[in-house]
Amino acid sequence: MHTIDGKGRVSLPAELRMELQRRSEHAPFLTNMPDHLALYPHEDWLAYEEKLFAPDPFMPEAQDLQLFMLSGAAPCAADNQGRILIPPALREHARLDRDVVIAGAGTHIQIWDRARFDQFISRTQSNFRELASVVSTAARVSKQRI
Repeated sequence: MHTIDGKGRVSLPAELRMELQRRSEHAPFLTNMPDHLALYPHEDWLAYEEKLFAPDPFMPEAQDLQLFMLSGAAPCAADNQGRILIPPALREHARLDRDVVIAGAGTHIQIWDRARFDQFISRTQSNFRELASVVSTAARVSKQRI
């Protein structure tokens, strides 16, 4: 578990911070997700933006998603002590108060309010079989398209 200090800073675990630095010399991007924040290495954020803008720009759903994702996006470099400053609007959005969970998630790092993360894990555990079935079916369909 990690703690946000009074100024809105949180220390990234050393291994995650080193991976961010290894992947890019530019500052990572922090953005809002529906119930947490995501910290992307710079180049991965640029690739994510490309996917975000791939749909028809006149689709209202695409516009809504683009605005949601980009309105919270900000460069977020770690300081000399390995801390990132989470802007107040993003802290408010993700309901980050004091205790947070920092989790590696493949191409990015997720930052969760501890209580919300615990609820997510509980919900995921209770739906595990259903989720596994959906993902397994999606994987089979994806392989058939090749």
